[in-house]
Amino acid sequence: MKRVILTTLLILLAFSGYSFADQAKPVVRIATNLGDIVIELDKGSAPATVENFISYVDSGLYNDTIFHRVIKSFMIQGGGFTSDMSQKTTKAPIANEAYNGLKNLRGTIAMARTSLPHSATSQFFINTVDNPFLDHKAKTGKGWGYCVFGRVIKGMDVVDTIEGTATTVKNGHRDVPVKTIVIEKAIIEKPSPEK
Repeated sequence: MKRVILTTLLILLAFSGYSFADQAKPVVRIATNLGDIVIELDKGSAPATVENFISYVDSGLYNDTIFHRVIKSFMIQGGGFTSDMSQKTTKAPIANEAYNGLKNLRGTIAMARTSLPHSATSQFFINTVDNPFLDHKAKTGKGWGYCVFGRVIKGMDVVDTIEGTATTVKNGHRDVPVKTIVIEKAIIEKPSPEK
């Protein structure tokens, strides 16, 4: 009887378009004024981090924010400021899941934070090169590292264009792009785009 119920449930889920793979690796499109960046999230490796990121996508917090910190041969960072450098109001910080085995390789997305290991809220960065010094080493002090929770599957050319932009100091913040790079909208893609 249990097998019949389970089989029926799986058939119903299949016909409804539900995909277990999609749930394990949701896809988010970050539409910028320079083009789209498509991110595949790794919910299996960083469940709390992915849930946090998706909650900000769903709430619209990322819409009309900017990539406010860009450092060549390092990373591009966004998700926390508007074009006038006003900081967005966020939820409480989340626990650091950097011990999940994912590495800060080129094209991966990770959570930005302060010097405190469990201080990440909405800000994220995309690694433009391999950054092994950001990886988790130990659950102590500086060893915590930065939590990778997905990777770019489309739009690395856009990431590279952003990385190459000229930067300046603005409102006390360094490495701010001279030309404003806007995240116009972040949306969850269903179904996933072709890779």
